[in-house]
Amino acid sequence: MNKHHQVNGWLSMQVLTRALRVIKTLAASRQGMTLQQLHEELQIPIGSMHRVLAALAEEQYVTRSPINRRYFLGPASAELVGISSATRGTLVTPPAPVLKAAQESGETVFLTEIVGLRLVCVSLVEARHPLRLFVQVGQEVPLHAAASARSILAFLPEEVVETLFRERDLTAFTTGTLRSLEQVKSHLAQVRAQGYDVCENELDENVWAVAAPVFASTAQAVSSVTLAAAGNRMRDPIQRTRATEIVLRTARTLSEELGYTGGFSNLPETPEAAGAGGETPSR
Repeated sequence: MNKHHQVNGWLSMQVLTRALRVIKTLAASRQGMTLQQLHEELQIPIGSMHRVLAALAEEQYVTRSPINRRYFLGPASAELVGISSATRGTLVTPPAPVLKAAQESGETVFLTEIVGLRLVCVSLVEARHPLRLFVQVGQEVPLHAAASARSILAFLPEEVVETLFRERDLTAFTTGTLRSLEQVKSHLAQVRAQGYDVCENELDENVWAVAAPVFASTAQAVSSVTLAAAGNRMRDPIQRTRATEIVLRTARTLSEELGYTGGFSNLPETPEAAGAGGETPSR
């Protein structure tokens, strides 16, 4: 092998090593990292780091959030190393978009996340209006009876859903609770089609809730954002449409902050859409 080939081989190995170091570093960072942070952490020159990230992004091993310009692992990395949403930590302080949604709506807004084989409420902002709610921070939510859970399950692989429901009792919390796995699966298909879920008097009497999935940079549904309100305050179709749009916009923002760059279903194009009327969301 001549010297030219040796140099080219060394450079190729250096690029590969740097790319693997970037993937490993991003895998350990839930909040993603900027170009500058990666440069400082890995001591790779800015120009070289930019080229490595561009190559990884082209092959979808990393993605870049359009909101905060941070880099995250992409869908190809998830397939490569089998990254699971269960590896993500839980929250206590509600993220800014959740606080904003609660302030805008005046209702209870909370986040639900997969923790192992459970779906757990990880942060919550209480409503200005009184509301007696089943869900509290740290509490597991029932898979079959909560929009917060079903809006995540609808976007998980079928075998994962089967595993989560294995040996689970489908308790009837109210007369409106889904009672069989077949009913749940049929409902999940509807949620996938419309991009969000609505729950009315299924878990709590006189409680209406709407939930939408939050996607990570790997295109996995990793959590959901839910708005819950007393049913008697949500009888107006316009109120329901407005609440749904607030939740969908919040889910989109949270997804983009996690580096998700894929498409969204039924999301308003502008914030002004939240004040517009429309059809009652399907239930």
